[in-house]
Amino acid sequence: MKNIIQNINKAFDHRIRLGIMSVLMVNESADFNMLKELLGVTDGNLASHTKALESENYISIEKQFIGKKPNTRYIATKEGKKAFKEHIDALEKLIQKS
Repeated sequence: MKNIIQNINKAFDHRIRLGIMSVLMVNESADFNMLKELLGVTDGNLASHTKALESENYISIEKQFIGKKPNTRYIATKEGKKAFKEHIDALEKLIQKS
């Protein structure tokens, strides 16, 4: 059974991180407000989970100003996309074995 779960990634255990990566896998990028609205989370909650994914080098964060308003944009890194795909593949294998 250990071989089945070895590629399940602890970084994606939380539903919010799973949601962030899911959005970023199908979109080139997403900004803070888009993720907040799609996932139904608070500012602080989203910020802490994006920071956790950034520290794993699974997402990159770009900050800029649009007019006078700050805008934060998130992009899945190559490493993040690979890790997330491996995580989803491991979950699918686990489900198939059950």
